[in-house]
Amino acid sequence: MKTAVLLLVFTLAITCSTNIKVDKEPKDVRLSHNNPDLIVDLGVGLWANPIPVDWDNDGDNDLLVSCTDKPSNGLFYFENDGNNLFLAGKRIAEGKKKLAVSYLNGKAVACTPGTIYYDFQNQIYNNPVKIKYKQDFYNGRANQWKIADYDGDGINDLYMGASDWREYGWDDAYNSEGKWTNGPLHGYVYWVKNNGSNQSPKYGKTQQVFVNNKPLDVYGWPSPNLTDWDGDGDLDLICGEFLDRITFFENTGTRTKPVYAKGEFLKINGETLHLELEMPEVVVYDWDMDKDDDLIVGKEDGRVVFIENTGKDDNGKPILAEPVYFKQKANYVKCGALSTPCSFDWDGDGDEDIIAGNTAGYIEWFENLDGQNTPKWAEPVRLKAGNDVFRVMAGENLSIQGPAEAKWGYTVPYVADWNMDGLPDIILNSIIGEILWLENIGSRTEPRLNDAKGLMVNWKGNPPKPAWNWWDPEDKELVVQWRTRPIVLDLNKDGLNDLIIIDHEGYLSFFERKKENGELIMKPGKRIFFNAEGKPLQLNEKRAGKSGRRKIDFVDWDNDGDYDLLINTINTALYRNIGNNNDFKFEFIGDLTSVILGGHSTSPTTVDWNKDGIPDLLIGAEDGFFYYLPRNSWNDMQNSVKQ
Repeated sequence: MKTAVLLLVFTLAITCSTNIKVDKEPKDVRLSHNNPDLIVDLGVGLWANPIPVDWDNDGDNDLLVSCTDKPSNGLFYFENDGNNLFLAGKRIAEGKKKLAVSYLNGKAVACTPGTIYYDFQNQIYNNPVKIKYKQDFYNGRANQWKIADYDGDGINDLYMGASDWREYGWDDAYNSEGKWTNGPLHGYVYWVKNNGSNQSPKYGKTQQVFVNNKPLDVYGWPSPNLTDWDGDGDLDLICGEFLDRITFFENTGTRTKPVYAKGEFLKINGETLHLELEMPEVVVYDWDMDKDDDLIVGKEDGRVVFIENTGKDDNGKPILAEPVYFKQKANYVKCGALSTPCSFDWDGDGDEDIIAGNTAGYIEWFENLDGQNTPKWAEPVRLKAGNDVFRVMAGENLSIQGPAEAKWGYTVPYVADWNMDGLPDIILNSIIGEILWLENIGSRTEPRLNDAKGLMVNWKGNPPKPAWNWWDPEDKELVVQWRTRPIVLDLNKDGLNDLIIIDHEGYLSFFERKKENGELIMKPGKRIFFNAEGKPLQLNEKRAGKSGRRKIDFVDWDNDGDYDLLINTINTALYRNIGNNNDFKFEFIGDLTSVILGGHSTSPTTVDWNKDGIPDLLIGAEDGFFYYLPRNSWNDMQNSVKQ
């Protein structure tokens, strides 16, 4: 009887220690820089939608930035200190989807489809006015409504930007030569004449904006701005797109009868302006109050860029300066969007740093400055490989979801000593699915990475690949499903680091390392991991764009001496290892916490900043922030067992 009671107590203690019971909001567990003097790029969560305005009426321009993702939805106010350095953002309202800003007589007016917020600066969303117009045009992801006097009659009309994805189709449409066989993205602009007055609008029929007798069309997500860009007295159009360019459509007609010329991509120093990342939200606004049009652009990674108009060229068009990111006093630690952290003492100073990837395809190092719990963090540093900053980008045809993802990389790094020389290297996967090795050719305290190399496997025959990949791997190359995390550890305890990763068919697989003739080789993967029913553990059975994406970590979570498996969900889930000896049999337990950290996914790893020997959770979320969830100690668990 006594034994049974003790067993019950032990089981309960294990269960309690397995889950992290958190009733807090995500912001309460978001990782802070703990570094009040630090200056970093201004940023919100996934996809920044900027609204420049003198919010506090102190004579300088502040920034409102709307963000609609999970878990950091909000309309955030960044106060300008007078020198274009911003205080940390304060959430002042929810982030509404498809919010767009217009400026009427210098006053910010916000719209969502079907609604105008005229007194936005004083009441935000509290005084909505319904627009008496029924939308009759198709829209995909973008549906941006704005207000301006389109035809110069002194009465404010509606104009809209809309995207159309129907031709594009989103996924898996390459032929065997790597050519996209679906259509492109489309981004159209419409306007609706106000036949009434500004006080009592009466909207007419929808009219599409044309260029040379064809619909004005950019590559998705137009974010249109009506403005006199070239200073000739009529309204031109400035549009963004889903990728990375901004287009100028000159009004070659008149103020009252606009006629738009073929679009020209904006240039800087004679070269087409390409923004660093995708999904720009473009706002034309006189930021520096010198009576000309500047550009304020929010991007997918939550940052906002300022592109200054420095004067006019011989044709009256603005001369643009290089883009500059707005800066803020550091608050939360951020790594772009869809951050993928890995904890490791990168600089060999005895404390855990963070190495993380993101959608932009970089690998960033966050230095732990003091080794405390929680640490003080430096600003992120983008790691170099060879002589250049390392970046993965899909380009025209290496994302299975098509050329609209050309600027994305989705890097997922893991730090370990791959070549067993005593120095930590980086092994990574990305949007491409090719597993790369960045060899450390520096020292333990001053790492220096070599150019990327693909990992080689002693395949018997042609290297396998995901069935939907149009391209074939090189000889011996390792190619798996995209956007998954590789794990490097000595699983079989033979003194050599092995590789664990989801393979080309979505199964968790073991790639064993061996020495042959004095050289390290990697054997083909084996599916040695099983679920509770004894079947090979397939972590993603879906195909093409829905494949892969799994972020995993191997760690002894329940302190029973074997490796358990953590996996991404809307927070993090546990597969507990219930196998015997060297068997790997996993029982799915479920989410470790109730905190919802993703609309799509997360990326879990573990840390031990309090140095109690217990792995705590660090989760990268799609908003690019990190979330720290410590646990109760194993000593507490053991004490409960003894009682």
